[in-house]
Amino acid sequence: MRILFLTCPGRTHLYSFVPLAWALQTAGHQVRVASQLDATNLTAADIAHTGLPAVVIGDELDTSAMLAEAQQKAAAEGKASDAPPPPPPAPAGPRRRPAQREYAAEDPYAELDGLARQHFPFFNSPSVIDGAVRYARRWRPDLVIWDTMTMAYAGPVAAQAVGAAHARFVFGADALGQLRIAAQHQGDPLRAALEPILDQYGLAYNEHTLTGHWSIFPMPTWTWTPPGMDYLWMRPVPYNGPSVVPDWVLDEQERKRVCITLGVTFRELDAGASTSDLLEAVADLDAEVVVTLGRDPAELPTLPANVRAVDFVPLAALLPSCSAVVHHGGYGTFATALEHGVPQLVVPGKFGNDRFWGPYAYLPHMEDEGAAVYVSDHDQLTPDVLHDSLQRVLKDPAFGRNAARMGALSAALPTPNDSVPAIERLTAHYRS
Repeated sequence: MRILFLTCPGRTHLYSFVPLAWALQTAGHQVRVASQLDATNLTAADIAHTGLPAVVIGDELDTSAMLAEAQQKAAAEGKASDAPPPPPPAPAGPRRRPAQREYAAEDPYAELDGLARQHFPFFNSPSVIDGAVRYARRWRPDLVIWDTMTMAYAGPVAAQAVGAAHARFVFGADALGQLRIAAQHQGDPLRAALEPILDQYGLAYNEHTLTGHWSIFPMPTWTWTPPGMDYLWMRPVPYNGPSVVPDWVLDEQERKRVCITLGVTFRELDAGASTSDLLEAVADLDAEVVVTLGRDPAELPTLPANVRAVDFVPLAALLPSCSAVVHHGGYGTFATALEHGVPQLVVPGKFGNDRFWGPYAYLPHMEDEGAAVYVSDHDQLTPDVLHDSLQRVLKDPAFGRNAARMGALSAALPTPNDSVPAIERLTAHYRS
C-alpha cells in the first residue's frame, strides 16, 4: 500500500517519524514524506538524507527570520513607548512542577481557540493544504499519517480528499486530544476552522476528521493520556539523524560523563536555558561534561576545563557512556535516554505551553520512580539549582538502576516493525 507522512518543517518532528516510516518501507509498502520547507529548520535534503522520498508542499518558510523580525519589532515598540519600564519582579521560590492534567484547566476552550486561530494556520497555510491535497489526488495514498502537533488541518483534508485511512502520530503528549475533551461542552474551534477548508474541496467534517481513524502513540505506557482515547501504543525508538560518530565517544573514561543538550529544533530557535548558567553549573563538577548546543565552540563563553563543547554528536552513540543527561524535554532526547537507561534532568524550554506537549506527560512518573529529576522551568534555572541536581543524580547509583528499569519496561512495547500488521489491518478497515 501507499503511505503518506505529513510533517511540519522541523527536523525533530521528521526524525520522530523515521523508525515507523522505515518499518513500513521495509515491509514492502511505498512511503513518502511530505512537508513544507524552511531555510533553517528543514530542507528537502534533510528528508532525503533519512533514506525516505521527499515531497515538497506549500511555500517555503524562514521561521528563524520571522522570529528575529518579531523580536526586533517588539524591541522597537518598547523603545518607542514613553511608559517607564516595569519594576523587576520580586524573587520567587521554586515553582511546583505542574501535572499534565492541569494544562489550560482554567479555560481549555481559550487555549484550543488559540491553536485553531494561530498555531495550526501557521503550519497549515492555504498553499500547504492545497499542496497536500493535490499530491494526494495524484499519488492516491491508502493511508495518511499526520503529526498531531502541527498538521491537524492538512492531514485530515488530504486523506479525506482521496478516501484514505488516516492516523494521528502523537509523540510526547496528546495535548490536542486533552484540550478537545476538556472543552467539548463549550464548542470546538478546530471544527469551526476546518469546515470551510473542507468545503473548498467538496468534503464534509466527520467524527474522524480531527481524531484520525486511530492514533499512533510511540510513548511508554506510563505517559499521561486524556480519558476516553484509544491508542496504538508503540515503543519509542529514537532516530538522531544522519551523523558521524567521533572516536572520542569510545575513549576510556576516568570520570563519569554528563551530556547537556537543548535538542535540535529548540537550540536553533533559542528556546532553551542560558548557556552561561549551564556552564557555570558544571564548572567544578567531578565529571566530563559534553555540551551539544549546536554552535561553533569558538562562539561559546570560556569553557571550564571539564567541558567538551561540540556542535553535534548523535545521542544514540553518546548517551550509552553517560551517567546523566540534562535536556529541555524534547521527544528525541527523551526517547534516546530512555532506551539507554540514562537518568534525565529536565529543564523545560520557554515556548509557552510546549512543556505540556511533552515533558509534563512523562516526567512525573519517571521522577516518582527515581529515574528523572525536574530541575526547574527555564526562567528559574540557576547554576546552583542545576549543580545540586546533578550532584544528587551522580552520587546516587539508584538513579542509574531505576532509569535502566524504566528503559526495559519501554522496550517491552511493540516495535515499529511489530506494529506494521496492526497498521495494515486498520488501513484496510477504514480505507474508503
